[in-house]
Amino acid sequence: MSRQPNVILVLTDDQGYGDLGCTGNPRIRTPHLDRFAGESVRFTDFHVHPLCTPTRGAIMTGRRPLRNGAWATMWGRSLLRRDEVTLAEVFAGSGYRTGLFGKWHLGDNYPYRPQDRGFHTVVAHKGGGVGQTPDFWGNDYFDDTYFRNGQPTRFEGYCTDVWFREAERFILANREAPFFAMVATNAPHWPYRVDRRYSDPHRGLPEVLSPEFYGMIESIDENFGHLRDMLRAQRLEDRTILLFLTDNGSSGGAATDANEFAVQGYNAGLRGIKGSHYEGGHRAPCFLRWPEGGLAGGREIGEMALDVDLMPTLADLCGLSLPSGPRLDGTSLASLLRGETDRLPGDRVHFIQIRQDTRPPEPGHYVALAGRYRLVRGAELYDVAADPGQRRDCAAEHPEVVLSLRQAHEAFWQEVAPSLDAYCPIVLGHPAENPARLDACDVMGDGAWDQSLIVEAQKTTGRWAVEVASPGMYRFALRRWPEELDVPIDAPIGEEDFSFGDPVWNQEVHCRVIRPVRASLSLFGRTVFAGVEADSREVVFHLPVDQAGPTTLEAWFHDAGDKRQGAYYVYVLREGDDTGALHPGEKGATG
Repeated sequence: MSRQPNVILVLTDDQGYGDLGCTGNPRIRTPHLDRFAGESVRFTDFHVHPLCTPTRGAIMTGRRPLRNGAWATMWGRSLLRRDEVTLAEVFAGSGYRTGLFGKWHLGDNYPYRPQDRGFHTVVAHKGGGVGQTPDFWGNDYFDDTYFRNGQPTRFEGYCTDVWFREAERFILANREAPFFAMVATNAPHWPYRVDRRYSDPHRGLPEVLSPEFYGMIESIDENFGHLRDMLRAQRLEDRTILLFLTDNGSSGGAATDANEFAVQGYNAGLRGIKGSHYEGGHRAPCFLRWPEGGLAGGREIGEMALDVDLMPTLADLCGLSLPSGPRLDGTSLASLLRGETDRLPGDRVHFIQIRQDTRPPEPGHYVALAGRYRLVRGAELYDVAADPGQRRDCAAEHPEVVLSLRQAHEAFWQEVAPSLDAYCPIVLGHPAENPARLDACDVMGDGAWDQSLIVEAQKTTGRWAVEVASPGMYRFALRRWPEELDVPIDAPIGEEDFSFGDPVWNQEVHCRVIRPVRASLSLFGRTVFAGVEADSREVVFHLPVDQAGPTTLEAWFHDAGDKRQGAYYVYVLREGDDTGALHPGEKGATG
């Protein structure tokens, strides 16, 4: 080989193992991905995590979520710890140009943003999906405002088309230097929205839960086909590692009963869907092709492979040096891919453990994966080689396996437990992001992950883990609505600002007015108050901060009965070295 290979990683969101034609789905049409699978090396026992953020963190670091800090999708627990080394940093440190297009979901503030973690070019939405609380207000998948290296930029077209189009531009601009491009679609994550030409063919069919969900996947497939056509036309295909996988189980392809068995749709015979400890929650398709490296031809690998393996595997295939840092949980799969062996050395045990909460995961809520066995929540044992649908608990027949896996998990838990309570603080007053915006998705408690919840005024906890970069005069602006939506705190919004009756969301959203009479801000143990005037867009505090370091910031609105509601957005600006007095008098300033 004349040079290191390019790498393109395509990662889709909420598309399960059964949401492809090549995995047996009789209804969905994915001809381009099916053809790619037939021309690739396929892992038939590949496992991710049951939710978006944990999988992304595992791919980026080669380490399990309980080590890297990103075990949930919000509550301040979706941020990668600062001492983690990312896959993008490994590529960038070896001379690659790096780009991310689509979904990141590992932090929207410094120092957790993709541009802080090794990506040279970023075109992305914020939060866990388009239209969620951290994202630009009013994004709805069509002609949205996304963020180009952190700056809001308007784009024409459907979200999936935008991500692939921007990725192709990046590839063409960097074709002479090795590149790493990550195309991470938000589709087919809820809300299910797509042009009707993709969804209408599935409408009215009882076996299809959501025509839009299938339509979104078919749109991805079409774009994937265009990407491969471009690579061939530019003579890049042979020297590019092209990798396709999904981030967790299906969210819209199958419905399950109380025992998590599929009762409608298609789930490839697996038990569980997105969020589940069972196979359907974390088993994923994974296809890799690199003709110049001899990785093609439609070969299958049956050995268990994991999301944490991708970082050491790609480093191995591309000849990259992994920098010293936290030890990896993953191992290189290069010997399997090259056909040098059909088994990894040793008896491998892996643990999937997450929690959708600001509190750390509970010790017993995990699944252990070891060869043919799955130990679910430390109690149920399944032999997936004999029982892939996990219908028969065989724990009583193999007590020695149960004991061995419990002991292995206890050893792992003892390693990670001491650091689980620590938060990843959002840094305030740093030149890399000043001002910084806090939002209700990253609060330490009850949060609002979607813009619809802000419209409905869902109560949130106005508390964030932060770190002040340096002392100085700071401006704190507390808001119900973001700056791009120029609406008073105590005013409703109309149809021009939000799609209230969108039938695809399968819900009616009703705007609830809040009427706070005062606001409070707490930092480093000091609390200040200010009144809230009618028609105020924000309540502003100018506060001298005379110390730096980690602390908790609290920001609340109080009604006439002194009931508290967390501020949904807080804009924090370090103004300079002025150490003047507190000035809460700007409480009615506009955004």
